[in-house]
Amino acid sequence: MLKSTKVFGAALLLSAPTAGYAADLYEPPVIEAPQPLPPVVEPAPSFGGWYIRGDVDYHWSKLRGTEYITYGDAPGGLRGGTASFDTTDLKGAMSLGAGIGYQINRYLRTDFTADYWFKSDFEGSTSGTCSGGVACVSSDTSAYSAWLLMANAYVDLGTYYGVTPYVGAGIGGAHIMWDDLTNTTPDGTTVHEGSSEWRFAYSLMAGASYCLTENLNLDMGYRFTRVNGGRMFEYASGVAPGFDDGFNVHEARAGLRYQFGGNANCARPQVVSYDPPPFEPPVYK
Repeated sequence: MLKSTKVFGAALLLSAPTAGYAADLYEPPVIEAPQPLPPVVEPAPSFGGWYIRGDVDYHWSKLRGTEYITYGDAPGGLRGGTASFDTTDLKGAMSLGAGIGYQINRYLRTDFTADYWFKSDFEGSTSGTCSGGVACVSSDTSAYSAWLLMANAYVDLGTYYGVTPYVGAGIGGAHIMWDDLTNTTPDGTTVHEGSSEWRFAYSLMAGASYCLTENLNLDMGYRFTRVNGGRMFEYASGVAPGFDDGFNVHEARAGLRYQFGGNANCARPQVVSYDPPPFEPPVYK
């Protein structure tokens, strides 16, 4: 019995350190892999910014009427009075323009523009009486060119796949410059000095721009411009001064707009994704 007790005690002593060592084993904490952060959306640049523009167009002008003073026998047998051209025709011509403007917000912008209209040739005819009281018809030729200075405002109607349709209106002045008028009849040729002066003008526009880059737009559109009437040519050989009743001008336009900073309806929000570093589990030694 005593021997068995000694054996049991020895076994208990031997097992005591092992149990204590097991109780002291380190259990590492559970480390979870980092979760990816949600994408970060950087807002598009705020609206508002200055821009410059350049345009080229082809325009067709239509005279709304003409009138000139006569001091001899006027058509119809009247002594003195006024008369008008029987026929008038203005040819189409090119123009170049430039301007500076400001994008106010997503939908509104304004600019100031200057355009030079190259010469549109004028051809007309008048009826009258030549030598010997014989009725005759004259051939009249001239041309006009103009500077057009306008203050414009536009409404952009939203941007769809890079295309922004718009409408607009402008108000300003046109400096009309008539060449000398050459009047040719069977009796000979008479030259009337051309007149030039500033006149009131207004415009209506419609078109669309296309984003080439975030700051550069291709602009294509139509512009209708109405110019008030004024003096056309000066006195010569018992006729004049002459007046035109103004122009209706139809323009097909194309140009470029470059904006310095801000948002030209072309910038898009940038989505930046965060990629966490690869997870490496801890190594315990």
